[in-house]
Amino acid sequence: MTKHLMSGNEAIARGAYEAGVKVCSAYPGTPSTEIFEELPKYKGEVYCEWAPNEKVATEFAYGASIAGVRSMTAMKHVGLNVAADPMFTAAYNGVTGGFVIVTADDPSMHSSQNEQDNRHYAKFAKLALIEPSDSQECKDFMREAYKISEEYDMPVLFRTTTRVSHSKSLVELGERTEPEWKGYQKNAAKNVCTPANAYRNHPKVEKNMAALAEYSNRCPLQKLEKGDGEIGVITASIAYQYAKDVFPEGTSFLKLGLTNPLPMDLIREFAASVKTLYVVEELEGFMEQQIKAAGIPCIGKEKISNMYELNPQRLRQMLFGVEPEIKELPVKPVPRPPALCPGCPHRGFFYTMSKHKGSIVTGDIGCYTLGAAAPLNASDTCVCMGGGFSVGAGIAKTLEVMGQKKKVFGVVGDSTFFHSGMTGATEIIYNKASVVPVVLDNHITGMTGHQDNPGSGYTLLGEVADAIAIEDVLKGIGYEKILIVDPQDLKAMDAAVREAEESEVPTAIICRRPCLLIKRIKHDIGLCVVDTDKCIGCKMCQKVGCPALSIVNKKSSIDPIQCVGCTVCAQVCPVGAISRKEK
Repeated sequence: MTKHLMSGNEAIARGAYEAGVKVCSAYPGTPSTEIFEELPKYKGEVYCEWAPNEKVATEFAYGASIAGVRSMTAMKHVGLNVAADPMFTAAYNGVTGGFVIVTADDPSMHSSQNEQDNRHYAKFAKLALIEPSDSQECKDFMREAYKISEEYDMPVLFRTTTRVSHSKSLVELGERTEPEWKGYQKNAAKNVCTPANAYRNHPKVEKNMAALAEYSNRCPLQKLEKGDGEIGVITASIAYQYAKDVFPEGTSFLKLGLTNPLPMDLIREFAASVKTLYVVEELEGFMEQQIKAAGIPCIGKEKISNMYELNPQRLRQMLFGVEPEIKELPVKPVPRPPALCPGCPHRGFFYTMSKHKGSIVTGDIGCYTLGAAAPLNASDTCVCMGGGFSVGAGIAKTLEVMGQKKKVFGVVGDSTFFHSGMTGATEIIYNKASVVPVVLDNHITGMTGHQDNPGSGYTLLGEVADAIAIEDVLKGIGYEKILIVDPQDLKAMDAAVREAEESEVPTAIICRRPCLLIKRIKHDIGLCVVDTDKCIGCKMCQKVGCPALSIVNKKSSIDPIQCVGCTVCAQVCPVGAISRKEK
């Protein structure tokens, strides 16, 4: 078989294909997104889609399992919080076709609001947990995941991390093996989760977990590397790669691929074969706590931090006190904090809100989270997807209860509106919260790399779809006034904000302009230039936070490579020193 250089995410998609998966659904989220961007390669044999959110994706994929085919869903770690409801029940009901839930954790929070360790979900929900450590294992372990799912009648949680998801290594490909479909079989006792059925199903879950615990001791995903008996390391996932770099020659390794339930008999045997035992794992002491609870002495989180991503340098320092060698660069790079792209349609809204002093803007997860960054400083909160509306409603109601009547501007993007914003919009209407819901509609799921959503008009497979109009949904919920505005027209944007503030009926704002990075749209690209004779160096243009703008010799300067001619800076300039021309 040929070998290919593949990321972990690409290899997971390939592994699903080779394992005979038929139906897949997901919501994009870094670091898991590329799994489903890769799946359309196999669309002749695998159906795949973007769902409105992770809960829907999990329910859809689980429905496919009930219908008798192998299925998969994937999400980033915080997405599993959204999907937890169906996942816990699926563990009690069991599966028909194999069902794998991929969770991509994000140690060090490279693109996330927390670094929760989703291994705990497997123990909490009573699921098998599989952890690959490189791209080859990402592919190969998928076959075992589906075998375990079907043999032990349970969903399998397949956990990766950012480093496993995005690192590339050589992968030897195999052939697709597709189980025979036996057709949908009606089985209410198994698939209808009434309290009585759940009561009867729980003992089955415990029995299957006990059988899986016994199997984990002989599972082919567990890898034993014998050394000289002085030092032993129990590890899993990417931590195995780091530990191999750090521990001395002769170290024994027990690398676990199936980590819930743990192979306690194998671990006891391994511990007895070495003088000093370490448990090396990223984030929480998930394995260490269980090993110590079993009465097996080991060294773990007393030396290894439970915060942030590990690497060989950090691990060597924490375990052996070896300080990393840091070479000073001859020139220190200028700090570049994240910023909205030049020409980003969100900029006009946040600049407008920054001028409305005293306004409260509850933000959300997406590109527009950067509306909180300097110099815009326009957002007050960011909690989770959909929270822009719901958190805003909570703030508005609290102010009302405390005797202060004030309108709050709650913000979500178009993809987030379909993900979890509609319920927040309903909350605002139903409980009469003084909130103006603002949907920043840039026609795409932007921050995760341009995936389509129910409002974009296309599916994951590239097929044309009926685009759902956000204004129709808002109207159906009960908003009497819906203001649709181009956010790059600052006068129109300001007028819409003022009208919404003064409105006495439920009012929503849709800021509608497509992201400039959408390739299928022909954009009007131009170039803004500065007349340095007119420029007075007031720096007003700098307040829009555009990366293309800077100050050179006390005058405004525009980088022609970055500028796209959106004219937001020109509209802000008080002396007309900035104008637009065609590129």
